[in-house]
Amino acid sequence: MTRFSKIAVVTLGSLSGVNAWGVLGHATVAYVAQNYLSASTASWAKTVLGDTSGSYLANVASWADSYRTTAAGKWSAPLHYIDAEDNPPTNCNVDYARDCGSAGCSISAIANYTQRAGDGRLTTAHVAEALKFLVHFMGDITQPLHDEAYAVGGNSIKVTFEGYNDNLHSDWDTYMPQKLIGGSKLTDAQSWATTLIGEINSGSYKSQAASWIQGDTVSDPITSATRWASDANAYVCSVVMPNGAAALQTGDLYPDYYNSAIGTIELQIAKGGYRLANWLNLIYNTHVAKRDLEGAVEQAQNEGPDLMGRDLLPEPRGVSRAQLARDAMGESCCGSARHAH
Repeated sequence: MTRFSKIAVVTLGSLSGVNAWGVLGHATVAYVAQNYLSASTASWAKTVLGDTSGSYLANVASWADSYRTTAAGKWSAPLHYIDAEDNPPTNCNVDYARDCGSAGCSISAIANYTQRAGDGRLTTAHVAEALKFLVHFMGDITQPLHDEAYAVGGNSIKVTFEGYNDNLHSDWDTYMPQKLIGGSKLTDAQSWATTLIGEINSGSYKSQAASWIQGDTVSDPITSATRWASDANAYVCSVVMPNGAAALQTGDLYPDYYNSAIGTIELQIAKGGYRLANWLNLIYNTHVAKRDLEGAVEQAQNEGPDLMGRDLLPEPRGVSRAQLARDAMGESCCGSARHAH
């Protein structure tokens, strides 16, 4: 990553271990999105990514997770989540000014990479980087525990799933989706996406899909992304831990808890893919196609936003209790999958 690229995004801070949805979930979000991209948007994305295969978004869906584990990418870890300082299961809510720290968060990152993806001043490599981050973060933001500060997003809630000792976050990220699908290969993700697309087009999601993207606009990405985070965060109270964390630690989460949660997991994956497609279509139509039509002269006259991204962050505040909790865990966000299910 070049010096310009690293500085020109919402930087600062470093946390590790973020892996919302795991490889399976992120690839599924990407395959769902590919189905709803316009032909022009798809062509643009393929050109920018240098990938004309049938998995052009799925192939980069987990790039951001791999990148943040490197020395060069450690700074990007806080961008995978937002720590909602609410009080589940009594009250769930997301407040951007309250919850997005000085190092940035998923909402500020989506806003920043949205403006970067559509800006003609950047190189193709930098636009590709923005697309890869967007594909990933728009999956992250639909995972309820990536929109929650309590117990470090569920990482410190020790539970048992199918006889294995792990934590609630990793079960939502990885083990419950893989239990449903039976694998984590791209072919598994493609099969799952096909099922979800069927539900969106003519099944149980058909009547809901329009509401998932209602009001979304790239002219105000913070408001749009905050709405997505709030939607997912609400499930922390109603589905993830409706009776509190202690109730999840008295027995095995399989099968009863799994059966109560898996429908929400599928719904959120479907939402992530449908929203991602709409968002990329909006970026292309609003910025890329318009710029191509107006030409370079107009672009030079209208230089666009400051691509440093720092103006997108809320006003600075003191260190939050969520950050203190992450520090106590060795600056880790999310439990890693350390055993096979």
